[in-house]
Amino acid sequence: MEAKKNPEVDLERRKGSFSLIGLLIALAVSLVAFEWTTFERQVGAMGQLQMDFLEEEVIPPSATPPPPPPPPPAPTTVLEIVDDEEEIVEVEIEDQEVKEDTKVEIKQREEEVEEEQIFTIVEEMPSFPGGEAELFKYLGKNIKYPQMATDAGISGVVYVTFVVDKDGKIRDAKVLRGIGGGCDEEAVRVVKSMPTWKPGKQRGKSVTVQYNLPIRFTLR
Repeated sequence: MEAKKNPEVDLERRKGSFSLIGLLIALAVSLVAFEWTTFERQVGAMGQLQMDFLEEEVIPPSATPPPPPPPPPAPTTVLEIVDDEEEIVEVEIEDQEVKEDTKVEIKQREEEVEEEQIFTIVEEMPSFPGGEAELFKYLGKNIKYPQMATDAGISGVVYVTFVVDKDGKIRDAKVLRGIGGGCDEEAVRVVKSMPTWKPGKQRGKSVTVQYNLPIRFTLR
């Protein structure tokens, strides 16, 4: 009795398929073998910079400018020959000899007058003889209250400015700020009649100083 083969496991039936698959695999391996390339590993090729050095261009020196042309020659002096027959003009020269009777005009040079410097603040200010206390006594004793100011009831402070020169003398007294009623004129009068002050000093030398003095007028 002949054994029957299962058609599903019959290899004879699939022989053509296997042959076709084997042929495709062989063809694929051949193609891969032809396309495969090998690369040699280059060590140290990365990170290297190659620079082509250019030769430095040599700039030729600039041409030296030509020297300036020489200056024109100086004009020659032409000597004119005068004939002996030509008249020569004689020039009279005054006698400059100084004799005893010769009058000499002497011009006197005007002396330059130095302008006096007036200080407002110095190292040692001028002062009334005996000091400030004596100054107040002098003012209280010599000031006469004007009748006009008394009748009008005027009182206040009169500011007087004056100059104390190098000798301590009082000059150029005038009112800076007054109150009227005759008080301004009385204050100037008393200041002008003051005795000689002790002059102010700057660096040990007596100097002229501008001085301001307040004088108070008070009704009693």
